[in-house]
Amino acid sequence: MDVLDVTRLQFAVVTIYHYFFVPLSISLAAVAAGLQVAWMRTGDARWRDLTVFVGRLLMVTFAVGVVTGLVQEFQFGMAWSAFARFYGDVFGPTLAVEGMLAFFLEATFLALWHFGWDRLPRPLHLACIGLVAAGTVLSAFIILAANSFMQNPVGYALDPATGRARLTSFTDLMLNKVNLAAFPHTLSGAVMVGGALLLALGVWRRHADPEFGTLARLGAWLTAAGGALTAVTGDHLGKVITQVQPMKMAAAEALYATTTGAPFSLFAVGAPGSDRPSISIEVPKLLSILAKGSPDATVSGIDDLQAQYVQQFGPGSYVPMVPVAFWSFRAMIGVGMLAMAAALGYLWLTRGGRVPHRMLRRALPLIPLLPAAANTLGWIFTETARQPWLAFGLFTVGEGISPGLTRGEAITSLLGFTLVYAVLAVLWLRVVRHLARQPLRAAGDAEPSATAEPAPVY
Repeated sequence: MDVLDVTRLQFAVVTIYHYFFVPLSISLAAVAAGLQVAWMRTGDARWRDLTVFVGRLLMVTFAVGVVTGLVQEFQFGMAWSAFARFYGDVFGPTLAVEGMLAFFLEATFLALWHFGWDRLPRPLHLACIGLVAAGTVLSAFIILAANSFMQNPVGYALDPATGRARLTSFTDLMLNKVNLAAFPHTLSGAVMVGGALLLALGVWRRHADPEFGTLARLGAWLTAAGGALTAVTGDHLGKVITQVQPMKMAAAEALYATTTGAPFSLFAVGAPGSDRPSISIEVPKLLSILAKGSPDATVSGIDDLQAQYVQQFGPGSYVPMVPVAFWSFRAMIGVGMLAMAAALGYLWLTRGGRVPHRMLRRALPLIPLLPAAANTLGWIFTETARQPWLAFGLFTVGEGISPGLTRGEAITSLLGFTLVYAVLAVLWLRVVRHLARQPLRAAGDAEPSATAEPAPVY
């Protein structure tokens, strides 16, 4: 591996790790707000207990997400300074706004909410967690706008004197059609991840406290609903990606020849570069439906697109890592569907207060791995199938690396980040396990009912 390969691997490690906590923060904040509304409307202490528990999970997850997010931003100066110089005038405003949201809005109001029990009036206390939930969603929208520029550059102009990209319209940057499609898809995936975590913790602890059974069913509903929304929004995103990056959709099917009524392979084996695989299980015309919404639509193949890009951008290979794109796309869909099926199965088996089989209770605590893997595979597909571009049509990966960066420096930082992140993962898991082992009702007894007057603040 040369310095570019090591640096790309480091960026992948840091980004994937950080994104484990982003969808959890988004979903847990929304769930905590919803549970608190339920408590205030009904006065049922069960909802207050669950609100406190989910809020504690949120605080731990949010803290780790902020720390890893800072490293994510620093990477642009550490290893990708050439790209930062080119793209900084566009990317900088998004990072600045998102940073202000994360540190000033989300962190501030999350602290007010945590310490505000019995100190803030009920509506104001609820507003705090509501602002946290809104902030996580807005933060995600802004960061996705930055990534969407890399998929479909808009709202910029190239400075003829410096050759740098200059932001011309913040509105166009935010309303990039890729962002408008990726945003609901990302939120749907976040619902799945958060729901799966609550389902796992609820199943694990329902024998100790019946309120965890309520949490488990809530998590199962969120996982199932998030899975359905992910499928719908993913279909729309695929059509948008086909418009702006047809090579990505061709690589997702390993489609080398332009085809009308293109099939979608559920499984395929073949030599790289061959027009047809030697073994394939196909759904006729499904790729044309996924890409363009019509069974008779024509989908451009890799060979024709490569020839087109050579004429448009100059000599070079514009074909991404096709096996990675092909299998990550299928694994993303398959793992996500499996998570959704497991949640639906749990809901069916526990209908009417039924208790699921012991084997299922042992397996379900592992369910968060499925939507987390689906999210990760989705980002792997999104980023690797864009290669060799950092910003599509403008800037390649090879041009973006920091000049003078050595292989030894890249390996050292990669090992350092991996070690620190491994420690953080262990700590996060231990804290979450500790929180789940605490009795919910014991914590709830210390809190007043939803209709009680708040204590005076001195």
